[in-house]
Amino acid sequence: MMKMKKQLHLQHSSSVLLIMITLLFTTTLAQSPTDITAILKKAGNFNIFIRLLKSTGLGEQINSELKISNQGLTLFVPPDNAFSYLPRGTLNSFTGEQLIELVQFHELPTYVPLIQFQTLSNPLVTKAGNSYDGQFPLNVSTSGLDVNMITGVVKAKVTSTIYTDGKFAVYQVDKVLLPMEFHVTLAPALAPSESKKKSDSSSAPSSSSVLSSIAVRIIRYIGFSFAVAVIAI
Repeated sequence: MMKMKKQLHLQHSSSVLLIMITLLFTTTLAQSPTDITAILKKAGNFNIFIRLLKSTGLGEQINSELKISNQGLTLFVPPDNAFSYLPRGTLNSFTGEQLIELVQFHELPTYVPLIQFQTLSNPLVTKAGNSYDGQFPLNVSTSGLDVNMITGVVKAKVTSTIYTDGKFAVYQVDKVLLPMEFHVTLAPALAPSESKKKSDSSSAPSSSSVLSSIAVRIIRYIGFSFAVAVIAI
Protein backbone atom coordinates (compact mmCIF):
# COMPACT_ATOMS: atom_id res chain seq x y z
CA MET A 1 0.00 0.00 0.00
CA MET A 2 2.78 2.39 0.93
CA LYS A 3 4.63 1.49 -2.25
CA MET A 4 1.56 2.36 -4.32
CA LYS A 5 1.21 5.70 -2.55
CA LYS A 6 4.84 6.52 -3.28
CA GLN A 7 4.33 5.70 -6.94
CA LEU A 8 1.21 7.88 -7.12
CA HIS A 9 3.07 10.69 -5.38
CA LEU A 10 5.97 10.45 -7.83
CA GLN A 11 3.60 10.39 -10.79
CA HIS A 12 1.76 13.45 -9.44
CA SER A 13 5.04 15.30 -8.85
CA SER A 14 6.23 14.46 -12.35
CA SER A 15 2.97 15.71 -13.85
CA VAL A 16 3.16 18.97 -11.89
CA LEU A 17 6.79 19.46 -12.94
CA LEU A 18 5.91 18.82 -16.60
CA ILE A 19 3.06 21.35 -16.45
CA MET A 20 5.31 23.95 -14.85
CA ILE A 21 8.01 23.45 -17.52
CA THR A 22 5.39 23.71 -20.28
CA LEU A 23 3.94 26.91 -18.82
CA LEU A 24 7.40 28.41 -18.40
CA PHE A 25 8.38 27.54 -21.98
CA THR A 26 5.10 28.94 -23.36
CA THR A 27 5.45 32.15 -21.35
CA THR A 28 9.02 32.60 -22.53
CA LEU A 29 7.95 32.23 -26.17
CA ALA A 30 5.08 34.66 -25.70
CA GLN A 31 7.35 37.25 -24.14
CA SER A 32 10.22 36.83 -26.62
CA PRO A 33 10.53 40.09 -28.58
CA THR A 34 10.06 40.15 -32.33
CA ASP A 35 13.32 40.86 -34.13
CA ILE A 36 12.99 41.87 -37.79
CA THR A 37 16.69 41.28 -38.45
CA ALA A 38 16.48 37.72 -37.08
CA ILE A 39 13.37 37.07 -39.18
CA LEU A 40 15.07 38.18 -42.40
CA LYS A 41 18.31 36.33 -41.60
CA LYS A 42 16.34 33.12 -41.08
CA ALA A 43 14.46 33.64 -44.35
CA GLY A 44 17.73 34.29 -46.22
CA ASN A 45 18.54 36.39 -49.31
CA PHE A 46 17.75 39.75 -47.66
CA ASN A 47 21.25 40.95 -46.80
CA ILE A 48 21.01 44.36 -48.50
CA PHE A 49 17.73 45.25 -46.78
CA ILE A 50 19.16 44.08 -43.45
CA ARG A 51 22.11 46.46 -43.96
CA LEU A 52 19.66 49.28 -44.68
CA LEU A 53 17.73 48.49 -41.49
CA LYS A 54 20.96 48.60 -39.49
CA SER A 55 22.52 51.68 -41.10
CA THR A 56 19.34 53.75 -40.74
CA GLY A 57 18.53 52.47 -37.25
CA LEU A 58 15.03 51.51 -38.40
CA GLY A 59 15.48 47.85 -37.51
CA GLU A 60 15.65 48.66 -33.80
CA GLN A 61 12.85 51.20 -34.21
CA ILE A 62 10.57 48.57 -35.75
CA ASN A 63 11.34 46.13 -32.92
CA SER A 64 10.58 48.83 -30.34
CA GLU A 65 7.31 49.83 -31.99
CA LEU A 66 6.10 46.24 -32.07
CA LYS A 67 6.42 46.07 -28.28
CA ILE A 68 4.03 48.99 -27.70
CA SER A 69 1.91 49.24 -30.85
CA ASN A 70 -1.72 48.11 -30.76
CA GLN A 71 -2.15 48.44 -34.54
CA GLY A 72 0.86 46.39 -35.53
CA LEU A 73 3.07 46.88 -38.61
CA THR A 74 3.40 45.64 -42.18
CA LEU A 75 6.73 45.52 -44.02
CA PHE A 76 7.50 44.89 -47.70
CA VAL A 77 11.00 43.52 -48.24
CA PRO A 78 12.79 43.16 -51.61
CA PRO A 79 15.38 40.34 -51.83
CA ASP A 80 18.99 40.98 -52.79
CA ASN A 81 18.46 40.28 -56.50
CA ALA A 82 15.77 43.00 -56.67
CA PHE A 83 18.42 45.63 -55.96
CA SER A 84 20.40 44.51 -59.02
CA TYR A 85 17.71 46.04 -61.23
CA LEU A 86 18.50 49.51 -59.88
CA PRO A 87 20.94 51.67 -61.89
CA ARG A 88 24.51 51.25 -60.64
CA GLY A 89 25.28 53.49 -57.65
CA THR A 90 21.62 54.26 -56.88
CA LEU A 91 21.79 53.54 -53.14
CA ASN A 92 25.14 55.35 -52.81
CA SER A 93 23.61 58.44 -54.42
CA PHE A 94 20.96 58.73 -51.70
CA THR A 95 21.49 60.90 -48.63
CA GLY A 96 21.05 59.47 -45.13
CA GLU A 97 17.59 61.03 -44.95
CA GLN A 98 16.60 59.52 -48.29
CA LEU A 99 17.73 56.06 -47.18
CA ILE A 100 15.50 56.38 -44.11
CA GLU A 101 12.57 57.46 -46.30
CA LEU A 102 13.25 54.59 -48.70
CA VAL A 103 12.99 51.99 -45.92
CA GLN A 104 9.96 53.73 -44.38
CA PHE A 105 8.26 53.71 -47.79
CA HIS A 106 8.27 49.90 -47.47
CA GLU A 107 6.45 50.07 -44.13
CA LEU A 108 2.75 50.45 -43.30
CA PRO A 109 1.87 51.64 -39.78
CA THR A 110 -0.78 48.90 -39.36
CA TYR A 111 -0.94 45.11 -39.57
CA VAL A 112 -2.50 44.07 -42.89
CA PRO A 113 -3.24 40.38 -43.56
CA LEU A 114 -2.72 39.36 -47.19
CA ILE A 115 -6.43 38.80 -47.78
CA GLN A 116 -7.24 42.29 -46.49
CA PHE A 117 -5.36 44.21 -49.22
CA GLN A 118 -8.37 44.04 -51.53
CA THR A 119 -10.40 46.06 -49.02
CA LEU A 120 -7.88 48.92 -48.63
CA SER A 121 -8.40 52.37 -50.12
CA ASN A 122 -5.75 54.02 -52.26
CA PRO A 123 -3.38 55.66 -51.77
CA LEU A 124 -1.93 53.77 -48.81
CA VAL A 125 -0.24 55.74 -46.04
CA THR A 126 3.34 54.63 -45.43
CA LYS A 127 5.77 55.59 -42.68
CA ALA A 128 7.67 57.74 -45.22
CA GLY A 129 5.07 60.48 -45.37
CA ASN A 130 1.77 61.68 -46.74
CA SER A 131 0.69 59.87 -49.90
CA TYR A 132 -1.46 62.81 -51.02
CA ASP A 133 1.42 65.28 -51.54
CA GLY A 134 2.60 63.51 -54.70
CA GLN A 135 5.92 62.48 -53.16
CA PHE A 136 5.19 59.14 -51.52
CA PRO A 137 2.08 57.69 -53.22
CA LEU A 138 1.67 53.94 -52.83
CA ASN A 139 -1.31 52.20 -54.39
CA VAL A 140 -2.37 48.58 -54.20
CA SER A 141 -4.13 46.52 -56.85
CA THR A 142 -5.40 42.98 -56.36
CA SER A 143 -6.60 40.17 -58.58
CA GLY A 144 -7.66 37.13 -56.61
CA LEU A 145 -4.73 36.31 -54.36
CA ASP A 146 -2.29 38.44 -56.42
CA VAL A 147 -1.26 41.70 -54.76
CA ASN A 148 0.67 44.44 -56.58
CA MET A 149 2.20 47.59 -55.11
CA ILE A 150 2.35 50.61 -57.45
CA THR A 151 4.54 53.63 -56.66
CA GLY A 152 4.30 55.61 -59.89
CA VAL A 153 7.89 54.59 -60.65
CA VAL A 154 7.69 50.80 -60.32
CA LYS A 155 5.05 48.10 -60.05
CA ALA A 156 6.05 45.37 -57.61
CA LYS A 157 4.37 42.07 -56.87
CA VAL A 158 3.98 40.48 -53.45
CA THR A 159 5.55 37.07 -54.05
CA SER A 160 5.35 35.44 -50.61
CA THR A 161 4.68 35.87 -46.90
CA ILE A 162 7.94 35.82 -44.94
CA TYR A 163 6.43 36.19 -41.47
CA THR A 164 3.10 36.88 -39.79
CA ASP A 165 1.93 36.55 -36.21
CA GLY A 166 -1.33 38.50 -36.20
CA LYS A 167 0.45 41.73 -35.29
CA PHE A 168 3.43 41.95 -37.62
CA ALA A 169 3.42 40.96 -41.31
CA VAL A 170 6.49 40.77 -43.53
CA TYR A 171 5.93 40.27 -47.27
CA GLN A 172 8.49 39.70 -50.02
CA VAL A 173 8.18 41.94 -53.10
CA ASP A 174 10.02 41.40 -56.37
CA LYS A 175 11.15 45.03 -56.82
CA VAL A 176 12.49 47.85 -54.65
CA LEU A 177 9.65 50.30 -53.98
CA LEU A 178 11.07 53.58 -55.29
CA PRO A 179 8.85 56.57 -54.42
CA MET A 180 8.04 59.44 -56.79
CA GLU A 181 10.14 61.69 -54.53
CA PHE A 182 13.29 59.95 -55.85
CA HIS A 183 12.22 59.81 -59.50
CA VAL A 184 14.44 61.87 -61.83
CA THR A 185 12.43 63.26 -64.74
CA LEU A 186 13.98 63.74 -68.16
CA ALA A 187 14.29 67.21 -69.69
CA PRO A 188 11.16 68.06 -71.77
CA ALA A 189 11.50 67.81 -75.54
CA LEU A 190 11.70 71.05 -77.52
CA ALA A 191 8.59 72.28 -79.32
CA PRO A 192 8.74 72.03 -83.15
CA SER A 193 9.09 75.84 -83.56
CA GLU A 194 11.88 75.99 -80.95
CA SER A 195 13.62 73.03 -82.54
CA LYS A 196 13.48 74.75 -85.97
CA LYS A 197 14.87 77.99 -84.54
CA LYS A 198 17.70 76.08 -82.87
CA SER A 199 18.43 74.25 -86.14
CA ASP A 200 18.38 77.48 -88.16
CA SER A 201 20.64 79.28 -85.72
CA SER A 202 23.10 76.42 -85.69
CA SER A 203 23.27 76.30 -89.51
CA ALA A 204 23.58 80.10 -90.01
CA PRO A 205 27.14 81.53 -89.99
CA SER A 206 28.13 83.55 -86.93
CA SER A 207 29.16 87.24 -87.12
CA SER A 208 32.75 86.33 -86.20
CA SER A 209 33.01 83.90 -89.11
CA VAL A 210 31.66 86.56 -91.50
CA LEU A 211 34.24 89.13 -90.33
CA SER A 212 37.02 86.57 -90.64
CA SER A 213 35.98 85.83 -94.21
CA ILE A 214 35.98 89.56 -95.15
CA ALA A 215 39.42 90.07 -93.59
CA VAL A 216 40.84 87.19 -95.59
CA ARG A 217 39.44 88.65 -98.81
CA ILE A 218 40.96 92.11 -98.09
CA ILE A 219 44.39 90.61 -97.38
CA ARG A 220 44.23 88.60 -100.58
CA TYR A 221 43.22 91.71 -102.57
CA ILE A 222 46.10 93.81 -101.13
CA GLY A 223 48.57 91.03 -101.87
CA PHE A 224 47.30 90.73 -105.44
CA SER A 225 47.48 94.50 -106.00
CA PHE A 226 51.04 94.68 -104.65
CA ALA A 227 52.15 91.87 -106.98
CA VAL A 228 50.66 93.65 -110.02
CA ALA A 229 52.45 96.91 -109.10
CA VAL A 230 55.81 95.13 -108.81
CA ILE A 231 55.37 93.52 -112.24
CA ALA A 232 54.46 96.86 -113.80
CA ILE A 233 57.66 98.47 -112.49
